[in-house]
Amino acid sequence: MGPFILRRTGVMIITALCLTFIVFVMTNLYPNLEKLAKTEGNFRMSDEAVASWLDKNGYGQPMLLKYGQWLGVVPGWQRSGEEGVTGRCIDGTVTPEEAAQAARFCGILQGDWGYSTRFKTDVSEIIQTRLGNTGYLMMWVLILMVPSALIVGVLAGMREGSATDRSLSTVSIMTTATPEYVSGVIFIAVFASSTVGLKWFKGTATAAMENPTFENFFLPVLTIALYGMGYIARMTRASMTEVMTAQYIRTARLKGVSFPNIVLRHALRNALIAPFTVIMLQFPWLLNGVVIVETLFNYKGFGWALVEAASNNDIELLLAISVVSVIVVLLTQLISDIGYIFLNPRIRIS
Repeated sequence: MGPFILRRTGVMIITALCLTFIVFVMTNLYPNLEKLAKTEGNFRMSDEAVASWLDKNGYGQPMLLKYGQWLGVVPGWQRSGEEGVTGRCIDGTVTPEEAAQAARFCGILQGDWGYSTRFKTDVSEIIQTRLGNTGYLMMWVLILMVPSALIVGVLAGMREGSATDRSLSTVSIMTTATPEYVSGVIFIAVFASSTVGLKWFKGTATAAMENPTFENFFLPVLTIALYGMGYIARMTRASMTEVMTAQYIRTARLKGVSFPNIVLRHALRNALIAPFTVIMLQFPWLLNGVVIVETLFNYKGFGWALVEAASNNDIELLLAISVVSVIVVLLTQLISDIGYIFLNPRIRIS
């Protein structure tokens, strides 16, 4: 298991470098940099003024050099002017003596995520706050979604073709086929609207960031959980149906084992192998796929920060969000592979 994890970790590092480099190149294309310069400076800036601003702030360097500085493997840039010295690793404008004492490396590897031009604060603080909000939302979504999906899938797959199977399968397909922005709008109109709806949920998701309650937090949780529940339930149902037709299940029936014991003791563990992988893949989707729901309910989490960064051309925040997303995706895939090995004894690490 140790060599397997080491090999996968090496592949993960290479994959992360490739993906982050692609995102870095795309965010540092000249049209984006030009928009950033005019946003921070003046929208009427000439091309010469834009080029001067980009060179002054280190954006005019070669792409590979900038990427190395952003990672923290290449010394940060410095610029000397009449007012003093500025640089990537320097806060504001300082004297040459203070610049000489500044750190040479200040990138992701050193814990320096940059400065957000949209929120005017350190990117690390924004990531920590917004990721915490989304993490809390994800926790309750998983608590509601996973058990419900497994129960629906197992009940539907125990007796293929029965009325229960057809009914639950239809519900699963409907929840998966309904986008979050549709179900979210319907829930708001029916359960939270003061004019047409029932007004059962009087709180807002914005208030849930400080004081989450059932009234202000359940609707966004339900909106996300319903969409993901159908997919997991269908996978569980397909896996359960396949297991129930296996030879060892028929042997257990011929021996007179009761149907509940067959399901719980023989079929359930093997039927949960495929859904386990699907459940692990929900983590990246929940982290980045809640953009619509967080925007719809004005819940200021990770997805909301992504929208704000993209709308306002906040390059440093976009890059930080991409790093977190890549790390979450790769880690969940590693955990999924390790868990699959333990759940399925037929799989060998070699």
